[in-house]
Amino acid sequence: MAIDPICGMTVDETSSLHAERDGIIFYFCCAHCRQKFLSTPASAKQAERPQGSAIYTCPMHPEVQQDHPGDCPKCGMALEPKTLTAGTDDAENAELRDMTMRLRVGAALTLPVFFLAMAHLIPALAQQDWPDSHISRWMQCALTTPVVFWAGWPFFRRGWRSVVTGHLNMFTLIAMGVGAAFVFSAVAMLLPDLFPHTMQHGGKVAIYFEAAAVIVILVLLGQVLELRARDRTGSAIKALLNLAPPTARQVAPGADHEIPLDQVKPGDWLRVVPGDKVPVDGVVVEGHSSVEESMITGEPLPVEKTVGDKVTGGTVNGPGSFVMRAERVGSDTLLGQIVNMVAEAQRSRAPIQGLADKVAGIFVPVVLGVSVLTFVLWMWLGPEPKLSHAIVNAVAVLIIACPCALGLATPMSIMVGVGRGAQEGVLVKNAEALERLERVTTLVVDKTGTLTEGRPRLMDVLPAPGFDAKEFLRLAASLEQASEHPLAAAIVRGAKEQGIVLEAVTDFRSVTAGGVVGTVASRGVMIGKPEFLRAEKIAGTEPFEVSAVRLQDEGKTAMFVAIDGKPVGILAVADPIKSTTPEAIRELHALGLKLVMLTGDNRRTAATVAKQLGLDVVEAEIEPAGKVSYVRQLRAEGQHVAMAGDGINDAPALSEADVGIAMGTGTDVAMQSAGITLVRGDLRGIAKAIRLSRATLRNIRQNLFFAFLYNALGIPLAAGLLYPVFGWLLSPIIAGAAMSLSSVSVISNALRLRNAKL
Repeated sequence: MAIDPICGMTVDETSSLHAERDGIIFYFCCAHCRQKFLSTPASAKQAERPQGSAIYTCPMHPEVQQDHPGDCPKCGMALEPKTLTAGTDDAENAELRDMTMRLRVGAALTLPVFFLAMAHLIPALAQQDWPDSHISRWMQCALTTPVVFWAGWPFFRRGWRSVVTGHLNMFTLIAMGVGAAFVFSAVAMLLPDLFPHTMQHGGKVAIYFEAAAVIVILVLLGQVLELRARDRTGSAIKALLNLAPPTARQVAPGADHEIPLDQVKPGDWLRVVPGDKVPVDGVVVEGHSSVEESMITGEPLPVEKTVGDKVTGGTVNGPGSFVMRAERVGSDTLLGQIVNMVAEAQRSRAPIQGLADKVAGIFVPVVLGVSVLTFVLWMWLGPEPKLSHAIVNAVAVLIIACPCALGLATPMSIMVGVGRGAQEGVLVKNAEALERLERVTTLVVDKTGTLTEGRPRLMDVLPAPGFDAKEFLRLAASLEQASEHPLAAAIVRGAKEQGIVLEAVTDFRSVTAGGVVGTVASRGVMIGKPEFLRAEKIAGTEPFEVSAVRLQDEGKTAMFVAIDGKPVGILAVADPIKSTTPEAIRELHALGLKLVMLTGDNRRTAATVAKQLGLDVVEAEIEPAGKVSYVRQLRAEGQHVAMAGDGINDAPALSEADVGIAMGTGTDVAMQSAGITLVRGDLRGIAKAIRLSRATLRNIRQNLFFAFLYNALGIPLAAGLLYPVFGWLLSPIIAGAAMSLSSVSVISNALRLRNAKL
């Protein structure tokens, strides 16, 4: 990345906008900056980026990035940290503290100015001369000057920069409006003879110091309220950051000692005592305990942890104590990845924002044109004093038309919506995924690990009559402990859960897609498909195949067992449907989605699961490439498709869908391919994500409608459109209040998403 030497923006060095001087290549954010660089050699200087840990960006223009606080060269808003850390609160609140101080001091000075200017409207003071005396006018000037040029200085600085960089914005209009009111008043007081007699009353020309001062205070008030509201939009990330402890107990010879969390390195041994939070991701190397992992799984029950088990940073240790080896630290931890994903999503731009960007791009020049036209028409057609009316109404147009509400409409809703989703375990990769999810009509889901638990269980032990069930399972499980197949692991777990002690295996042999053979306690044992047993010269499986069909109809996988050359029974293994899946399916149907299951499992098992859950379409025995083709076909038919999966084999289909949804309990590849990640691996999270997308997009449309309506009504009123009919004029003070109120209203509406029911 490079720095634009004109406006200071961070620019990608692949930009086609560049120029060379003294052997150095400079890059520019826009053609205007490049042209200014070429036309004014004296102002050009090499911009070297200092090294810094924090990157600051604009909430309305995320492409603006720099390594120090400042103002956005496009919209003038204060930049804020791109990613919050435990130490960014002070930097983040510096702008709020500065604006608050300017507001308090400015308001204290403005109050007497407003009283002096309005004293003639108070019946008890209307007949007195002092409200319009020279002393009163000079007091207004003296008190207004620091309000305008100190309290309002940030607005003039940002307004001037907008002119220099060619990015006209709301501060351009504020600076021009306030500056015009102050300069007119100062000239009217110091040089009244410059004005025509029609504007003079007793040798005095009307002044508008109170308008300039009150507008500054109202804009400051709006900025303070806006900064406070924007601060609350980051509450979700702050809550996530607070899950990690500030320190860790490092195991050292002699005695443990505490170190800051950011000093923990991979490989460090850390002690976690009862009640502590696990500091980073790692593996237990000593001791045992139970850890509450609800932040990941959503389950309140603690999970037992012993040597070799993985633990996750931010989870809460129970009554035991253990030593862990740090494996992933800092931003590499699961919590760090979640924080980074949420922060990136909050800064991303939704396609719907393109409408606001197009309007904002031409808005300020149009407003300046309307202001000039207002001035001309009042000078030509208006009543006396024409100049005063022309200036007041032109200033009112400049003030009321500030496009801040329009610019904030989309990013504020995205920031709050993404944060709200994170609180519910729904991680949004970018705003585009959130917008696309709202339009989804068809949801495609994988079976294993998405609808089901993804961990097969031993469901049925069916030995032949007269054969002891425990002995049958002991011999079968002893053989399967030498196999790496998931179904074999399910049989071994089932035997151990019943307290069965397993025997050693000899002469073990595995046949791919067939079965396994070996010797257990001097007895020949064989497990597999009936075709495999027949190939191994085992006859008499037919009576058991009838039972196998029934088991398969129940969604189970049947494995035939032979001992000493004779078939002696069946073991049935199934991948149980998650307890939350039926409820999730009902919620998704209620949201109007068509549900399709794509799986590589056999058709009978897949059909059974689909029937139990009430799915609309099922496609079984389908390869990963087939999943991609199926999703592509649905999109070609005009369907808006979301795909949910958790395995590496799902990643291509997740990328092909309009929106990919990864189960957080699955693989990293699936999560990287998806636009939405469900941290808890719970299918109900998809329903939450869809409700979130619909609520967020509805909120954005409300904000845009309000912003457009506000300007559509406000500008004509400020220009004096109703004066010929009703005699109504909009004071610049009222225009300033309305402008600030519009921005605060948009942010307040966005903040309602924090309480959205998902």
